Amino acid sequence: MLGVRGRRGGREQQQPKGVKGEEGQPRKQEKRCGAVGALGGRRVTTNKHRVVEEALNRVKRSEATIGVFLVVPFDVAVHYRAWVENSSHKFEDTWQEQRPVELILGKEKTEMTGLGIGVASMKSGEHALLHVGWELGYGKEGSFSFPNVPPMADLLYEVELIGYDEAKEGKARSDMTVEEIIQAADGRKMEGNSYFKEEKLQEAMQQYEMAIAYMGDDFMFQLFGKYRDMALAVKNPCHLNMAACLIKLNQYKEAIGQCSIVLSEDENNVKALYRRGKARAQLGQTDAAREDFQKARKFAPEDKAIVRELQLLAEHDKAVYQKQKEIYKGIFGPRPEPKPKRLSRVVVFWQWLVSLICSLFKRRRPKTD
Repeated sequence: MLGVRGRRGGREQQQPKGVKGEEGQPRKQEKRCGAVGALGGRRVTTNKHRVVEEALNRVKRSEATIGVFLVVPFDVAVHYRAWVENSSHKFEDTWQEQRPVELILGKEKTEMTGLGIGVASMKSGEHALLHVGWELGYGKEGSFSFPNVPPMADLLYEVELIGYDEAKEGKARSDMTVEEIIQAADGRKMEGNSYFKEEKLQEAMQQYEMAIAYMGDDFMFQLFGKYRDMALAVKNPCHLNMAACLIKLNQYKEAIGQCSIVLSEDENNVKALYRRGKARAQLGQTDAAREDFQKARKFAPEDKAIVRELQLLAEHDKAVYQKQKEIYKGIFGPRPEPKPKRLSRVVVFWQWLVSLICSLFKRRRPKTD
């Protein structure tokens, strides 16, 4: 298993030049090869295939045939966003789902051929902007799974290559057994733990993402019983360790997403509840954070860290209340003292008259008796 080389930049994704908005919707894109903002703009078509000598000359291309052919298939883990070119129709985003994808170059699906060709020319940790012709994408029919992809649609991919694995002894991971795949993922997790102890958070996250990519949705869907339990015993700690790294990097929304993935499999996972609560508290979502901490305390009542976080939330709420009290006091000022009302002369006269009549009535009553 090869280690991931190269250091990625910050985890916050940069938008390429020609991409706008929070969703990264593309504008008019560069058509020629060259730099596009911080990402490399590359054109992938049937007419021009760049012969790649990187990655130990593992890739061979045929000018006459659509596709990419490898001497030895190898696996890569990637994050990407995909649009229909010259439109705002984004149809896939693995960053948003927080689930990296594994590609087996040389054995990728037909609609992923162009993406595979572009990824094969990238280095670990590199970001690139790939323009893929419709012949190497979803073809003449378009996509049934993604209605936003019409027939003969050119595609645009914003890609990050997390890392790659070479086949060992001529055996690609696509040919491995379930136990071997889980063992390979566990090896990545252990490497990530070593980086985490050294405070090398970016390198640690690369390893965790590679491990998660080994056990993607298609792989997990096929597992039942003990094999699924074995896979989750490796996969869930990777998500939790990713969350720990993201909290240290102040990327709280992403940390919440990683914890939520674990809680979708194990709703009572104490670590996931604690770390999600901590991330929510940092974002000011105090009610949701308190709910997570209280649920975690039910399963770990003696955990001092959970108790401390609940105390911090209580102190925070008290401080906010006092601050609001001072603000409202300054706006409205002190409450005025009630002043005695002056009675008018007419009211005084009627009160005197009523009291006089009552006194006369009392004097005359004994005589009547």
